[in-house]
Amino acid sequence: MSLERLSSNRAVRMLNAAADGKYGVLGVVSYNMETIIGAIRAAEAKRSPLQILLFPWALQYSPLFVDFAAHAARKASVPVTLHMDHAQDPEVIKRASQIQAEDGTPAFDSIMVDMSHYEKEENLAKTKELVAICHKRGIATEAEPGRIEGGEDGVKDTAELEGMMTTAEEVDDFVATGIDFLAPAFGNVHGDYHGVENIHLDYDRLDSIHKKVEGRVQIVLHGTNEFIPEILNKCIERGVTRVNVNKMVLSDYYDYIGKNTGKVPHTTLLEEGTRLIQQQCEGWMDAIRSSGKA
Repeated sequence: MSLERLSSNRAVRMLNAAADGKYGVLGVVSYNMETIIGAIRAAEAKRSPLQILLFPWALQYSPLFVDFAAHAARKASVPVTLHMDHAQDPEVIKRASQIQAEDGTPAFDSIMVDMSHYEKEENLAKTKELVAICHKRGIATEAEPGRIEGGEDGVKDTAELEGMMTTAEEVDDFVATGIDFLAPAFGNVHGDYHGVENIHLDYDRLDSIHKKVEGRVQIVLHGTNEFIPEILNKCIERGVTRVNVNKMVLSDYYDYIGKNTGKVPHTTLLEEGTRLIQQQCEGWMDAIRSSGKA
């Protein structure tokens, strides 16, 4: 099984521990240095494990940004891993798997092999091929059975595609590709729900997927904008180990930058913006019970 083959992988060890301890680990979508610095400061302050998430956009923006993220993760005083989320181009996945950190290890501890924009059989075939490439480098992998609708900055928009719920029956097919992490679709969407009252998750479906997995892979949660602690903890109770967050830790930062750009020194924008990201991350680390688990 992939979890056994990659038992030394830092991301696998982190999420295995979360499953055993029944808590969640924040996966912080990061577009800039302030987010990475703020999230790692929060992890260190709360003694919490953390995963930093970059989209493939980061490779186009600047390889130096990827280098910074990998270096920052390794310099942290608590376990921090680097994950490439929603890698939807096989060539980008191959390229990302070859990037090395300063210590000679792969820069990315894990990569999401997101072939969900293909029909199921092609999704499975491409996923299996790319998982093998990543595993040869010691990189953990993630896949999305079904299709989580919507889009967010840095990810190919799937709004034009019909969403498909993950079924317990297809879990075995994806586990057989060798993946380490499973991102199920059970009513969650990328982007905004436009009100908590519009969040309709199929908890029974998530529970059945968790039981079907039987610990062979770990379950990760996408599409958390506007989620409240109660919803997150219902998901964690049903096997979720990593909680991907975007606006949930960036909303105060965006609000502050929007109101204060040009009105305060740029250094103040950076410092206060980073502090606000740290503050929101700390709150969610408490909420999903990862504080003190590092």
